[in-house]
Amino acid sequence: MTLLNGLLVLLHLVGAAIIVGTWVCTIKRSTVSPDQFHASLLSLVTGLLLVAIHEMGDVNHVKIAVKLLLALAVAAAAFLGQRRTGRGEPVSTGLAHAVGGLALINMAVATLW
Repeated sequence: MTLLNGLLVLLHLVGAAIIVGTWVCTIKRSTVSPDQFHASLLSLVTGLLLVAIHEMGDVNHVKIAVKLLLALAVAAAAFLGQRRTGRGEPVSTGLAHAVGGLALINMAVATLW
Protein backbone atom coordinates (compact mmCIF):
# COMPACT_ATOMS: atom_id res chain seq x y z
CA MET A 1 0.00 0.00 0.00
CA THR A 2 2.93 2.33 0.71
CA LEU A 3 4.29 1.82 -2.79
CA LEU A 4 0.90 2.57 -4.36
CA ASN A 5 0.54 5.70 -2.23
CA GLY A 6 4.02 6.87 -3.20
CA LEU A 7 3.37 6.26 -6.89
CA LEU A 8 0.08 8.17 -6.76
CA VAL A 9 1.73 11.10 -4.97
CA LEU A 10 4.51 11.13 -7.58
CA LEU A 11 2.02 11.17 -10.47
CA HIS A 12 -0.06 13.82 -8.71
CA LEU A 13 2.99 16.07 -8.36
CA VAL A 14 4.10 15.44 -11.94
CA GLY A 15 0.67 16.55 -13.17
CA ALA A 16 0.82 19.74 -11.11
CA ALA A 17 4.38 20.43 -12.29
CA ILE A 18 3.36 20.08 -15.93
CA ILE A 19 0.46 22.50 -15.50
CA VAL A 20 2.47 25.17 -13.69
CA GLY A 21 5.64 24.64 -15.73
CA THR A 22 3.84 25.00 -19.04
CA TRP A 23 2.04 28.07 -17.72
CA VAL A 24 5.34 29.70 -16.74
CA CYS A 25 6.91 28.85 -20.11
CA THR A 26 4.00 30.31 -22.09
CA ILE A 27 3.10 33.19 -19.76
CA LYS A 28 3.77 35.89 -22.38
CA ARG A 29 1.89 34.12 -25.19
CA SER A 30 -1.30 33.45 -23.18
CA THR A 31 -2.01 29.99 -24.46
CA VAL A 32 -3.16 26.69 -23.02
CA SER A 33 -1.69 23.46 -24.32
CA PRO A 34 -3.36 20.06 -24.49
CA ASP A 35 -0.61 18.89 -22.13
CA GLN A 36 -2.03 21.14 -19.42
CA PHE A 37 -5.47 19.63 -19.88
CA HIS A 38 -4.14 16.07 -19.72
CA ALA A 39 -2.00 16.94 -16.70
CA SER A 40 -5.04 18.44 -14.96
CA LEU A 41 -6.91 15.18 -15.49
CA LEU A 42 -3.90 13.24 -14.18
CA SER A 43 -3.81 15.36 -11.02
CA LEU A 44 -7.57 15.13 -10.57
CA VAL A 45 -7.71 11.34 -10.91
CA THR A 46 -4.65 10.67 -8.77
CA GLY A 47 -5.95 13.09 -6.14
CA LEU A 48 -9.27 11.26 -5.97
CA LEU A 49 -7.44 7.94 -5.68
CA LEU A 50 -5.28 9.32 -2.88
CA VAL A 51 -8.38 10.45 -1.00
CA ALA A 52 -9.94 7.02 -1.49
CA ILE A 53 -6.85 5.35 -0.04
CA HIS A 54 -6.64 7.74 2.91
CA GLU A 55 -10.38 7.68 3.61
CA MET A 56 -9.74 4.85 6.04
CA GLY A 57 -7.86 7.30 8.28
CA ASP A 58 -8.46 10.85 9.38
CA VAL A 59 -9.21 13.09 6.38
CA ASN A 60 -9.96 16.83 6.44
CA HIS A 61 -13.09 16.82 4.27
CA VAL A 62 -13.27 20.60 3.99
CA LYS A 63 -9.72 20.76 2.63
CA ILE A 64 -10.46 17.94 0.19
CA ALA A 65 -13.62 19.74 -0.99
CA VAL A 66 -11.69 22.97 -1.58
CA LYS A 67 -8.96 21.13 -3.46
CA LEU A 68 -11.52 19.23 -5.53
CA LEU A 69 -13.30 22.44 -6.53
CA LEU A 70 -9.98 24.04 -7.49
CA ALA A 71 -8.95 20.95 -9.47
CA LEU A 72 -12.26 20.93 -11.34
CA ALA A 73 -11.84 24.64 -12.13
CA VAL A 74 -8.32 23.99 -13.45
CA ALA A 75 -9.55 21.09 -15.60
CA ALA A 76 -12.46 23.14 -16.98
CA ALA A 77 -10.26 26.15 -17.79
CA ALA A 78 -7.61 23.90 -19.36
CA PHE A 79 -10.27 22.16 -21.44
CA LEU A 80 -11.68 25.45 -22.72
CA GLY A 81 -8.22 26.85 -23.40
CA GLN A 82 -6.85 23.82 -25.23
CA ARG A 83 -10.03 23.62 -27.30
CA ARG A 84 -9.58 27.24 -28.40
CA THR A 85 -5.90 26.62 -29.11
CA GLY A 86 -6.78 23.55 -31.19
CA ARG A 87 -9.22 25.59 -33.27
CA GLY A 88 -6.64 28.30 -33.86
CA GLU A 89 -8.63 30.82 -31.83
CA PRO A 90 -6.88 33.18 -29.42
CA VAL A 91 -6.93 32.26 -25.75
CA SER A 92 -7.70 35.11 -23.39
CA THR A 93 -5.02 36.10 -20.94
CA GLY A 94 -7.40 35.53 -18.03
CA LEU A 95 -8.18 31.98 -19.10
CA ALA A 96 -4.51 31.11 -19.62
CA HIS A 97 -3.57 32.54 -16.24
CA ALA A 98 -6.54 30.85 -14.56
CA VAL A 99 -5.14 27.43 -15.49
CA GLY A 100 -1.70 28.02 -14.00
CA GLY A 101 -2.77 30.31 -11.18
CA LEU A 102 -5.51 28.03 -9.88
CA ALA A 103 -3.15 25.05 -10.05
CA LEU A 104 -0.60 27.03 -8.04
CA ILE A 105 -3.27 27.99 -5.49
CA ASN A 106 -4.29 24.33 -5.25
CA MET A 107 -0.69 23.39 -4.54
CA ALA A 108 -0.51 26.09 -1.87
CA VAL A 109 -3.69 24.76 -0.23
CA ALA A 110 -2.16 21.28 -0.21
CA THR A 111 1.04 22.37 1.45
CA LEU A 112 0.05 25.30 3.67
CA TRP A 113 -3.30 24.13 5.07
